[in-house]
Amino acid sequence: MSQTAKFSTTDHEMMARALRLAERGAFTTRPNPMVGCVIAHGEEVVGEGWHQRKGGPHAEVFALETAGDRAKDATAYVTLEPCAHSGDTGPCADALITAGVARVVCAMRDPFPKVDGAGIDMLRAAGIEVEVGLMDAQARELNRGFVSRIVRGRPWLRVKLATSLDGRSALASGDSKWISSEASRQDVQRWRARSGALLTGAGTVLVDDPRLTVRLETGDDFVPPLRVVLDPGLATVARGRVREGNAPTLYLHAPDAKPPRLLSTGHGAEHAAVPVQRGLFDLHAVLRLLAERSINEVQLEAGATLAGSFLAAGLVDELLLYIAPVLLGERARPLFDGLHIDEMTERLQLKLVDTRHVGDDLRLLLRPPADAS
Repeated sequence: MSQTAKFSTTDHEMMARALRLAERGAFTTRPNPMVGCVIAHGEEVVGEGWHQRKGGPHAEVFALETAGDRAKDATAYVTLEPCAHSGDTGPCADALITAGVARVVCAMRDPFPKVDGAGIDMLRAAGIEVEVGLMDAQARELNRGFVSRIVRGRPWLRVKLATSLDGRSALASGDSKWISSEASRQDVQRWRARSGALLTGAGTVLVDDPRLTVRLETGDDFVPPLRVVLDPGLATVARGRVREGNAPTLYLHAPDAKPPRLLSTGHGAEHAAVPVQRGLFDLHAVLRLLAERSINEVQLEAGATLAGSFLAAGLVDELLLYIAPVLLGERARPLFDGLHIDEMTERLQLKLVDTRHVGDDLRLLLRPPADAS
């Protein structure tokens, strides 16, 4: 019997419900994972909840509070293995045991070293039936950034680009405002809101002067992502809107760069040195540094040079591409620089994950094949 065959239709429905609940925390839980919990007797839901914000109660706690005494002998469906350690809150495994649930179904095991099977073991030791693996792929997809940081030691890197039909990202002058539609630009805000960091280069700051902030028309709550500027000589520190507002800003520079007094006094920004190899940033070190700052997802919003560098280094996990129904001509800039592909056998193959219309544009979500990363 397959892993999924042992789960009933009701099990699938309840876990799908828990995953939808978990997704509600997409803008607010980081660096913690998104988690949802449903407590049910058969098809009757008696409690549900999701992890809403770092430092706040976990999904299981909210669900148990709603269920009250009805949690006894119920099944708890949780999108991630219940924690077994005390952090900002107490162990959720203990809470489930105290409530007297009879069965716990986890979508996936938690790769975080302080959990990683300990929650499952604690529940089983208390006589609770535990089953793991229901909708595992969906749970991993939901928390792909968290899993990437814990398992690979680097954040999940998404490259956001807008392009014309002829594959151009900006005019020869560097002007790229605006290739995509207003609807696409608003759509980008939601992708920004789920990101732990928005990454760009000094060239983009000098040419486009972006704010790199989240501006949601819906009024949804969110935690402002860290704005990160790759600036080897700190040439952009004294200018630009990237330090404005209440979102944090981090400048990454070469080890021999001398931070100006503006940064030395902590005026609205931080700075950190990153190794440079042959005049170029060590991009692996950049992502490791962001992982050490508990960043799960990074959204790169930069020009063709930096985007091409990350792609050539094999560090791009997904490409968020907005294709506008316009033509920019042969003198305009390409999507990626520096790939140096001369033979068809050297082409970079991407997998199309999602396609949808956004305003007048076509939005594609693409990823390298699993074996490429």
